[in-house]
Amino acid sequence: MLWWEAALLLVGGLVALMAIGVPVAIAFLAVNILGVLIFMGGMAGVDQLVANASGALTTFTLVPVPLFMIMGELFFHTGLATRVFDALDKCLGGLPGRLSYMTVGGGTVFATLSGSSMANTAMLGSLMVPEMTRRGYKKHMIMGPILATGGLAMIIPPSTLAVLLGSLARLDVGALLIAGLLPGVILALLYVIVIRLQIARDPQAAPGYATQRPSAGEIARALLVNVLPMGLVVFSVIGLILLGWATPTESAAFGVLSVILLALLYRCLTWSAIVKALKGALAVTAMMFLIILGSSTFSQVLAFSGATAGLLAWATDFEVSRYVMLLGMLLILVLLGMFMDQLSMMMLTLPIFIPLVMSLGFDPVWFGILMLLALELSLTTPPFGMLLFVMMGVGPPGTKLGEVALAAAPYIACSLLVMVLLTAFPQIVLFLPQIIG
Repeated sequence: MLWWEAALLLVGGLVALMAIGVPVAIAFLAVNILGVLIFMGGMAGVDQLVANASGALTTFTLVPVPLFMIMGELFFHTGLATRVFDALDKCLGGLPGRLSYMTVGGGTVFATLSGSSMANTAMLGSLMVPEMTRRGYKKHMIMGPILATGGLAMIIPPSTLAVLLGSLARLDVGALLIAGLLPGVILALLYVIVIRLQIARDPQAAPGYATQRPSAGEIARALLVNVLPMGLVVFSVIGLILLGWATPTESAAFGVLSVILLALLYRCLTWSAIVKALKGALAVTAMMFLIILGSSTFSQVLAFSGATAGLLAWATDFEVSRYVMLLGMLLILVLLGMFMDQLSMMMLTLPIFIPLVMSLGFDPVWFGILMLLALELSLTTPPFGMLLFVMMGVGPPGTKLGEVALAAAPYIACSLLVMVLLTAFPQIVLFLPQIIG
């Protein structure tokens, strides 16, 4: 069988199964079994499939995934997230559009503590939408910042998707986590600029309202009591990796421990919060691991069939710039985001993209961050970006998909700008990993 026939059979079969509604994990498993039977010697290959699948889930690099999920769920269900927003509310006073700014500021903090885009968007929506609607904010000023900031959890450490990407692509997970910090901060600053420009163009989009200006002492107390202690969590997750004192797995465990200690300190750690956090983390982690179980041998089957080598030879035969090839890979991710979830996209593309990136001479960690940005972008890509539907669920009553997509448009432009900046100046990504390396 020619390489393109093998690629068409495996990749085309996978996409076709997903298109007709077969669950992602089952689709990967079915295609893997078919590929093994055809390319790897029948039933003997199936035995190898089972061994490889179990080995894929017992790797140490996947341990941070459930830990980061527990950390974010605890942060939300214990009410620590609400304390951060209340403190930021005092700091901004009567600033026009302050609730939109608060969404970006608080959402960025929560992104560093949750690692889940879905959780970030849902939390921001439930906290901010009712108040912003009551204050007369226009829909785009409500939904745009929530959508944009929700996606920051994909690149700002700790990102569960970054852990999965590093594990699946055989990259340094610690370097990949830290590499997303500066791009994430730059993206958040661009969001603030977008809000400022929107308010300058239409002051009534986020009308000001009278509020009692807190004293400097009250502001300082709010920051010291409700925001500064959260630095313990940030240090546990990011600082320990930067200093070289802990691996990503160990820092994730310290992150969970620090959230538990803070919840005990604030006397808000209840059995109800613990149960809800564990249930939420278990549901998401089980879904991720089930997909990994089904897709663990996909790259091996592709390689064994000759599809990977043939595709690489075909792609590198084009007499075009390697940056054109890079653009093609990123566009594929954005287009796939219209129809697939991010984890499935990673499973489908990484076996092809990582060898291609290496052959083109790009730094794999740098490409990993660009890939995460593309995945973050695809979350808000109409018509099927997952965050669009999350936003419709928590948005103002009567919200339509078109309104959500239009609200996200300026922030999508910010993500594209950051991707251009990272391509022109790779050191934005590589600076921190080189320090810890």
